[in-house]
Amino acid sequence: MTTVHPALERADALYELRRYDEAKTVLGQRLAEDPEDVRAWVRLARCHLRLENEADQALEATERALALAPEDIPALIQRAYALQAVGGRFPETEGVLREVIRLDPEYWVGYAMLANWLFRIRAIKFGQANGGQVTREAMDRFLQESAELAQQAIRLAPEEVFGYEVAWLIADMGGNRTVADQMDQAILRLDPNHPQALARQTKKNADTPGVKAAEAATLYADALAVAPDSATMQQGLDDASYRLLRGVRWLAVLCVGLAAAGLDLFTTDGHTQRALPLPLGQRLWDLVPMTAIWAVGALLRYRRLRMGVRYNLRSLINRRRWPRIVLGQAAWAMLCALLLTQVPWTDRAFPQIIFWAGLVPTAATIWFDRRKRT
Repeated sequence: MTTVHPALERADALYELRRYDEAKTVLGQRLAEDPEDVRAWVRLARCHLRLENEADQALEATERALALAPEDIPALIQRAYALQAVGGRFPETEGVLREVIRLDPEYWVGYAMLANWLFRIRAIKFGQANGGQVTREAMDRFLQESAELAQQAIRLAPEEVFGYEVAWLIADMGGNRTVADQMDQAILRLDPNHPQALARQTKKNADTPGVKAAEAATLYADALAVAPDSATMQQGLDDASYRLLRGVRWLAVLCVGLAAAGLDLFTTDGHTQRALPLPLGQRLWDLVPMTAIWAVGALLRYRRLRMGVRYNLRSLINRRRWPRIVLGQAAWAMLCALLLTQVPWTDRAFPQIIFWAGLVPTAATIWFDRRKRT
């Protein structure tokens, strides 16, 4: 078992706490004592890479490490990262990572990193040789080469998530949704809380044809309970919640239609319109179907929603403009419906104006924002 110097242990602890400058100080002190400590140089390079505008220093640290141990794999890995961060030297990472694979053909990280970068390196070189253009056929070849490396990484380390992440990226860029979906499932099998894979699978399930707004909102709420910091899933929950809110306008429009039918606003052949004004009992009775529509269509559905979805509905109304517009339109349409049913009208001319005022703006907006997101 290799003993780690106490200074390196302190540097590792500071690194984990993201106190990179302090870790650099500790490593600098260690290297002042022993300039040939390869592990200290590698750790120093890692710290430089975490700080802005220090890629050149990271590259220099890896050079010092490799001068002492040319076949040190951690030093080669950090050199690849440093070359990727230094402007204009990204293509050099291929040679470094191929050296890692040559030195240790069973080390999965070398394959995964090369898979992640190789198609980009190939595309850069191809573009430089062809006026900046990369053909679809060429890109497919590059992706295939990277996919084979990613599969090798997965074969060597089937319990490591990174290999599957790289394989997903390659499949996604190649438009292979079947493989990308398989990679997402593999990622979630290893890490059920993986935010990106969870967001993608949740969106896929929520966007499946036939999934209603309440079901989609529940899917996103469940996913957010696992990964509460996911902006993608919060947006998905907001969109599903907005779809739920849009439904209340249909309830209000239906009430306007019932109110118009109760007043016999429009003549039809062979039908005698009822006498106006309607009796008080009839006007009060007209409230019964409206109450039932709102009780079943809104209140009952709201009570069946997950608590997280209910909270988000209220939050969405406070945060966004269009949800408030939707509720305002529903309230306006219901006001028109109540005016139609509860005022003892003696003629139908003005009620017809109220009917169209309640119906047309609301129905037109329903059509306008049928695909609108929050």
